[in-house]
Amino acid sequence: MNLKSLPMPSPQSLAKSIMKKILQQLAFLTIVVLLVAWSEPSGVILSAGLQPQISLDNSENVRIVYGRADSIFCLTSTNRGETFSKSVLVGRINGMHLGMTRGPQLASSAKYSVISGIDTLGNIHFFQLTHSTNEWEYKGRINDVPSSAPEGLLSIAADTKDNFYAVWLDLRQNRRNNICFSSLSGKRGKWNKNELIYISPDGHVCECCKPTIAVNGGKIAVMYRNWLNGSRDLYVITSENAGKSFQGAKKLGLDTWKLVACPMDGGDITVDNDGVIQTVWRREGLVYYCKPKEREINIAKGKSCSIVSDKTNNKGLVIAMQEGENVKLVGQNNQNEINVGKGKFLKSTVLKNKEVLCVWEHNKSIRYRKIPTSSTNTALIKEWLHY
Repeated sequence: MNLKSLPMPSPQSLAKSIMKKILQQLAFLTIVVLLVAWSEPSGVILSAGLQPQISLDNSENVRIVYGRADSIFCLTSTNRGETFSKSVLVGRINGMHLGMTRGPQLASSAKYSVISGIDTLGNIHFFQLTHSTNEWEYKGRINDVPSSAPEGLLSIAADTKDNFYAVWLDLRQNRRNNICFSSLSGKRGKWNKNELIYISPDGHVCECCKPTIAVNGGKIAVMYRNWLNGSRDLYVITSENAGKSFQGAKKLGLDTWKLVACPMDGGDITVDNDGVIQTVWRREGLVYYCKPKEREINIAKGKSCSIVSDKTNNKGLVIAMQEGENVKLVGQNNQNEINVGKGKFLKSTVLKNKEVLCVWEHNKSIRYRKIPTSSTNTALIKEWLHY
């Protein structure tokens, strides 16, 4: 064959061929980048800070609180988590507890939001936001005995009618930690007389696990890690009359955890519209889902778990937890999960349209991710929330 007789490509066709190969390579690289970004989400960095908490008010305005040194900051979204305002300095607490579930707590209702924080002396301070004026105000102390909460472990919750509730580890009796409770009418702006609602027969509850509280209507549920006969198991105590009285404590799950040390992991609790209590908590390296008087169900490996229920239809739950260096979401009936990102102390909430909002801590920064119903995780969210 005479090579000289073969047609030579024109400069134009040669340029087109080269450009086609370049575009193919660019398309390939774009797909690779997208796949990596999807498989290892990192979330949006909102601010430097630690120990974020998230809440929804009655209008589905989203608020995120976090701490930085002795300062408390709040971010607000009025468009269901699409965008957030600039950080607002709520206030400062000298020597504020911050880290390992110790940090500012947040709850929101119709007309008010409340943030609490504890100093290392054991005083629980609180700030109140009036939604109509959008101004935070320091309102004083929650604990009516000074320096009674030096462990720094507290949770707050709100109903939909501007009533707020708090539970914390308190050593006002015999200088040993037990479970203390108080309530607040947002309109009144002052917490009621504190009450020790549980005192362990062994003298004290687990000293380093955060108690948690949930409310729906007039029903309040408080969960805490007890210390009885050398076991560190989770217990629940309830009120059917908005905290005026509490019923006897009940152990969660059928097995027990004999432990000399403190796990520093208090789990989480929720109450649905039917008054059903649902909990998540850790025993050894496993996270369990449990209702009172029922057997615990192993969900996954992990720690630092929290739970949020879909109160619009009472049918589903989303459970957040940490495993290794990652934070993830799971459902209560299966092992499928959504990798949210790198970090720890993940908190989440569910909007009425079933979108899940996530906030967590990573490298001393507050990260945020919204998981929309149109995302690749839609099938899992539908399965968990039953819609």
